[in-house]
Amino acid sequence: MTEKQTLHRLLVVDDDSDIRNLLAEQLGRAGYAVSTAADGNQMRQVLAREHIDLIVLDLNLPREDGLALCRELRVRSTTPVIMLTARSEPIDRVLGLEMGADDYLAKPFEPRELLARIRNVLRRTEALPANLEPLAMRRAVFSGWVFDLEHRHLIDPAKRVVMLSGAEFRLLRVLVGHANKVLSREQLVSLSSGRSYESQDRAIDLQISRLRQKLGDAGADGLIKTVRNEGYVFASAVTLE
Repeated sequence: MTEKQTLHRLLVVDDDSDIRNLLAEQLGRAGYAVSTAADGNQMRQVLAREHIDLIVLDLNLPREDGLALCRELRVRSTTPVIMLTARSEPIDRVLGLEMGADDYLAKPFEPRELLARIRNVLRRTEALPANLEPLAMRRAVFSGWVFDLEHRHLIDPAKRVVMLSGAEFRLLRVLVGHANKVLSREQLVSLSSGRSYESQDRAIDLQISRLRQKLGDAGADGLIKTVRNEGYVFASAVTLE
């Protein structure tokens, strides 16, 4: 099925009308249905009346910035978000990803590059392997933690919400859904992102490290254990709901 036949609906949120109109035109030509919003209020109105498959969200918005809106979205939705910004500092990219954005693109950019990123994110979130089916769960409880997949919440034993990036959310979903089973790096990459693993790519190790920090893992008693020459294992009893 082609993208025109699939007709994913995108939402572009940007206070610059020229950018909104340009992206709506360019993405429409690529076969997407495109809605637009100038700020957070308009974004909420669109989301209340339409099903949206992916949101292109500008960081620098009036009143409520993109980081606040991305955090709000992640409380109640797993809709993929690609964040746009005119800022160049690395901290902005890190903050965007920490708030739950799935990808990040700095202005100015070529519309073709945004189109490629949209395709990649949609492919990654929708074309997951069939063996993810056992992970059709709404909530997982382990070691005092609550992982709420419906609302994209990770709640620590002290009842505090821990923010996850899109990649961290997908990785934890895989680990929790296959608890106490050793998963290789190849399996983790395939199951969490739908792409092929390359031996020189150590991104999965970095994601594991960040996830361990958020889970408060330390030493041999941590939840995510390294199995030498094999991969990683989520070592905890998990109750699925």
